[in-house]
Amino acid sequence: MNKYKLLHAAVLLVFTAVTAMAADVTGAWSGQMSGPNGEGFDLTFTFKQAGTKLTGTVAGPQGDPLDISEGKVEGNRLSFIVNFNGITIRHTGDISGDEIKLTSKADQGEFPGGVITLKRAK
Repeated sequence: MNKYKLLHAAVLLVFTAVTAMAADVTGAWSGQMSGPNGEGFDLTFTFKQAGTKLTGTVAGPQGDPLDISEGKVEGNRLSFIVNFNGITIRHTGDISGDEIKLTSKADQGEFPGGVITLKRAK
């Protein structure tokens, strides 16, 4: 086998391994988040992943679903932004199989943020 074929095979092997390690979050995920007064409310995230790019929506008690922006998936981590009533909410999460531990933090103090565990819809 000449050195170019060997190099080509090695590059394909590395690319396949990196692709296999990345999580695929496409689909619906739901969980319950605690509000500022301790009451819980349901949220449903619908993700569409294309490579590392992440798009989708989040639906909850606010009414119409909100678009997510600046979404990305890198390995088993994801991040995205949701804008709601002039507040920018940044989300980061750790993906573990059919579960995502998602942390939210707003750019304003009125929304305290928090942690929610999302489960993949069956």
